[in-house]
Amino acid sequence: MSEIISNQYLPDGEEPPKIIFPCDYLIKIIGDAEPDFIDVVVAIVCRHAADFDPATVNSRDSSKGKFRSVAVNIIATGEPQLENLFADLKATGRVKMVI
Repeated sequence: MSEIISNQYLPDGEEPPKIIFPCDYLIKIIGDAEPDFIDVVVAIVCRHAADFDPATVNSRDSSKGKFRSVAVNIIATGEPQLENLFADLKATGRVKMVI
């Protein structure tokens, strides 16, 4: 899970906060502002979070319109779910960053 939670900004010896599953989990996905980017993201999220409601998606384009940020809120059930979701998003080759 090192890609999801990074220790680089924590003081020496301090552990990252533990996530207690299941929980609400906000994910921001950033990619190029292509017309179908939101649809690609929603399809992947739906595969990993069966109770996800696509109507709750929020998106915003960058000030120059080059990038699009898509925010989704899921019920995270565990680390494997999040790791698989992040891997599938990155595997598209269209996702620049997942926060």
